Amino acid sequence: MDPNVAPDPSTAEVPDRAVPGPVRPAGDGPAAVASPAADRRAPGGDGRGLAPIEAAGVEWTAVSSRLVPVRLISKTIGWVVWLAIVSVPLVLRLSGVWEGYPGWLAWLLPAVMLLWAVIDLALVPRRVRALGYSEQDDELLLRSGIISRQITAVPYGRLQYLDVNEGPLQRRFGIRTLTIKTASGSTDASIDGIEPTESDRLREELMARGQARLAGL
Repeated sequence: MDPNVAPDPSTAEVPDRAVPGPVRPAGDGPAAVASPAADRRAPGGDGRGLAPIEAAGVEWTAVSSRLVPVRLISKTIGWVVWLAIVSVPLVLRLSGVWEGYPGWLAWLLPAVMLLWAVIDLALVPRRVRALGYSEQDDELLLRSGIISRQITAVPYGRLQYLDVNEGPLQRRFGIRTLTIKTASGSTDASIDGIEPTESDRLREELMARGQARLAGL
């Protein structure tokens, strides 16, 4: 190469540059990679940090199956009333009184209400089977819900009074409702679908436990 001629930059050789790669810590095996999802996973949970609502080792007492027809009858009456209300525009349009009302809307409202009623009535047996209660040493546990499950704890020491009620349908099917009032309104509860003998026994038992807790304070 002539030393008097300036080198062409386009033909100049560019030295190879080292591309930085992953740095591994010293050791025989591959580097451990921390998983953020694993860090958020609670022990025994489902990966979202939330443990399922379960009371391990609790024996639940189910309510009477006669609560199913009672709720079916009462809910059916309520749905019939609502269906009659939303069907008024359809009846007026078919009779020619309200011809300007949209026909699709007149049919849609009763159809949606009827579908909703069928689903609600179909879930009644499962909802009744999900009900239950359990007498613990210091509190009464109540269970309810099939989609949104809930367990309520009512401490015996906060019981104020218990009331047993039965409506016409309940009397016809031989079941009662036990209403529980506590010192805190947030823990008020009720047990629906209890047989008369069990409601009397449970009422006396809860009153005795509540008085014993108050006497021990």
